[in-house]
Amino acid sequence: MEQPDMSGESANQLAEGVNLPPNASSLVTQMGTTLSPQAGEGTSLPDGDASGSPPPGAEMATYSYVYALGRIEPRFPRLAVEKEFVQATGRAETAGLTDRQALHTVLSQRHNRYLVRQLCWVLTIEGLETYILQPRDPADIELLVEALRPVPRPTDVDVVIGVQGPIAPPELCNGLMVPIVVFDQIYSFDIDTLIQSIPRPEDVSEVLVCYALRVYESPSTLQPNRVTS
Repeated sequence: MEQPDMSGESANQLAEGVNLPPNASSLVTQMGTTLSPQAGEGTSLPDGDASGSPPPGAEMATYSYVYALGRIEPRFPRLAVEKEFVQATGRAETAGLTDRQALHTVLSQRHNRYLVRQLCWVLTIEGLETYILQPRDPADIELLVEALRPVPRPTDVDVVIGVQGPIAPPELCNGLMVPIVVFDQIYSFDIDTLIQSIPRPEDVSEVLVCYALRVYESPSTLQPNRVTS
């Protein structure tokens, strides 16, 4: 069966709960980025004296929240992971399934959760690989599996909410160098379900609903929504 083509303190805060390569912490330190949503105003100060003043020479660190709409896809970060997936597929009941269905079947099995953690999960927006996703809470790896649909449709949507970190080093995701987003929540749905769930007056015809669906499918609708606080 043809295999799917799956192509200081601030550094410690980003690395917590995220499987980053050893040199990723140095990248965070260079950026001066902290991923502490509790900071409220979008900035944080290093520890200082009792008056709250930062120590001499200390710099303020900033972070940015990300709210993005796109589609989540897995990628093989290394050849070794791809070979391990092939072996896991051979042990699973995948006869008669498409490559995508086989991928979903294998990764949905509890004993293959180690593969889910080793894969590189990418959010694509308008077909462009935009973010590499990492869960803040390791238990949220389940959200990535739920976003992997056995039969994808053009109207499938994944909404990612999290905090943007540094650019990924090339060894993290097979040479892909895009920003890392440490996500707190992922919502996966299809636009048909979304539009049908919106309350509307009785005199609104189904034609208007179909028009709303066509407007959504316009290329201009899947732009990344990023809020920097």
